[in-house]
Amino acid sequence: MTKKTDTLVSGLGFPEGPRWRDDKLWFSDFRTRKLMTVDLDGHLEEIAEVPGQPSGMGWLPDGSLLVVSMVDRRLLRLQDGKLSVYADLSRLASYHCNDMVVDRHGRAYVGNFGSPMNTPPFKTAEIILVKPDGTVQTVADEMVFPNGSVITADGKTLIVGETYAARLTAFEIEADGSLSRRRVWAQFDDLGIVTDRKQLMQRVLPDGICLDAEGAIWIASPNKNAEVLRVVEGGEVVDRVTVETFPYACMLGGPDRKTLFVLTSELFSDALVGKIETVQVDVSGAGLP
Repeated sequence: MTKKTDTLVSGLGFPEGPRWRDDKLWFSDFRTRKLMTVDLDGHLEEIAEVPGQPSGMGWLPDGSLLVVSMVDRRLLRLQDGKLSVYADLSRLASYHCNDMVVDRHGRAYVGNFGSPMNTPPFKTAEIILVKPDGTVQTVADEMVFPNGSVITADGKTLIVGETYAARLTAFEIEADGSLSRRRVWAQFDDLGIVTDRKQLMQRVLPDGICLDAEGAIWIASPNKNAEVLRVVEGGEVVDRVTVETFPYACMLGGPDRKTLFVLTSELFSDALVGKIETVQVDVSGAGLP
């Protein structure tokens, strides 16, 4: 059954990287360069400004927040209301950094674009591991625009959306944080790597993702259908949510984690048309983020 959403808040730029914590949805608005929160009544609060454009975020065990600074390829730490540089990723990241997930040990896994969007030639990208001691290393390469990322509830598996390959790819997380046993978790077509915008609009585009307690993954897919898909391992679509504009990210939150937040906007517009929309679903969120 296809579900429809209600608008929680509008007038945003390009909301991304949603996370549920402390009874609020935390998110980045990279168009306005703000890190923000919104509660279930739609009250917005600005937390910090990130000049390099914020994206993915996650919390360290001590409660301080890490946030990706996209353009300068850095990982920032927000502590006591102040931002500082936590790690410089510019040596390893091929292009602008993107989404990220932080595990319970404080290890951050950060993706990047690989190359400028819609500007050939296309280049693959890396997943970079940032350890709690500040060291950085590449733990996966030849990723096809790595985007939304989740870690399963047992902490053993990282799953990453590869947008331009229309697939979700899984890795086993080793004791030292490195990744192994790379495999395709879900493949949505057999077209391979596609970067042409018209072709992209015709296929499932795994952008932001989140995991539920049954092991299914919700995928924000900003294609011509403008929908969020719930898929199980292997790629079967078992539920879907439609929105009016393009969905770029999603997160399960609320008191029972059964509120699906869908973050929508227009990619090639500077207008403040971004929204956060909500819909109730049957299975609660699980894992990280």
